[in-house]
Amino acid sequence: MNFDTISVIGLGYIGLPTAAVIASRRKQVIGVDINQHAVDTINRGDIHIVEPELDIVVHAAVKEGYLRATTTPEPADAFLIAVPTPFKAENGNDHVPDLTYIKAASQAVAPVLKQGDLVILESTSPVGATEQVAAWLADARPDLTFPQTHGEGSDIRIAHCPERVLPGHVVRELVENDRVIGGMTAKCSAAATELYQIFVEGECITTTARTAEMAKLTENSFRDVNIAFANELSIICDKIDISVWELIRLANRHPRVNILQPGPGVGGHCIAVDPWFIVSETPDEARLIRTAREVNDSKPQWVIDKVNEAVGKFLSVNPDKTAKDVTIACFGLAFKPDIDDLRESPALQIAEQVIREHPGEVLLVEPNILELPPGNLEGGSLVNQDEAVAKADVIALLVDHKPFKATGRDDLSDHLLVDSRGIWTA
Repeated sequence: MNFDTISVIGLGYIGLPTAAVIASRRKQVIGVDINQHAVDTINRGDIHIVEPELDIVVHAAVKEGYLRATTTPEPADAFLIAVPTPFKAENGNDHVPDLTYIKAASQAVAPVLKQGDLVILESTSPVGATEQVAAWLADARPDLTFPQTHGEGSDIRIAHCPERVLPGHVVRELVENDRVIGGMTAKCSAAATELYQIFVEGECITTTARTAEMAKLTENSFRDVNIAFANELSIICDKIDISVWELIRLANRHPRVNILQPGPGVGGHCIAVDPWFIVSETPDEARLIRTAREVNDSKPQWVIDKVNEAVGKFLSVNPDKTAKDVTIACFGLAFKPDIDDLRESPALQIAEQVIREHPGEVLLVEPNILELPPGNLEGGSLVNQDEAVAKADVIALLVDHKPFKATGRDDLSDHLLVDSRGIWTA
């Protein structure tokens, strides 16, 4: 197929890097997003998110005329949908996959489809979502044929190809990582493979759309289960007065053991979300996956309890003071180190609850953002690391950003520490 023009729907943490990398291969790329600020920023050659190397790639692609952004889909040869898939509450279940954004993207693309076009769903999705996209497109365009009714001879080809990248390394991993490509037919898979081979140096492996959807969910559920083991171990060790950090170091000396490091929970739009998609579809069978999610979802409250214990210790040695006199500093708001992504962040959840419950001053240290996002952080103050160390009585380390690691334990000897990542107390 000739992919002269490629459209990427959704210019967030996955869509924008994907659009920029394709454009760097001298392909015309039209990025589409409903956020006018994001569109305007990109068209200036700038970026609205933090991701290493992305600013250089976007600037070059825009300057050379290969990438532009708009709020309305335009005709193209291929459409990559990379929009969010959050949760919604339904029948007492708070973790039902919400395909609203995917449906809206499909309906926006439908009017500009033409015979021979390729539509790829990149959004992480519950099993069957790609077929649902095909159904929405077919309803909107009865003049075209689709794989679910016309098989290999359909006018439009549809596939699922989930992203598998690590925030902070997205630009490199988009190129280097293998891709799992699940077409609704063999021709759909072949067309999608041809597209990804424009920029992917890893292997493109084809399968069915349903298997590709499940592969992404499985990868992140596997990681979630392993993180849950480490998090549960940290809770157990705290109760029986053992250093979990030392314990894991010792256990990992076994040649076939590789325990992960515990933390304040699990965040991001993948590991914290994808397992629930499996649980939602198979609630009676996904017992281990559900338990791992519950362990990781409960860890932020455990950290908050530790912060409250630290406040209590401070007051026990300073009986002339009240909780209102205690200053707490939360170090880190992002869901993982050295990025600005706050989605599903346990650190953000902890900071919000501390602000809500603590009567004293709460300082927030997040070196990767310039201002606090709107919402439940009102009442907290965004400060730099030095100011927080100077003012705080209790410090909660929530994210192991590089600047925090540079602070020595001796510099914090006058503080009560809640170190959820083990960089100061391991």
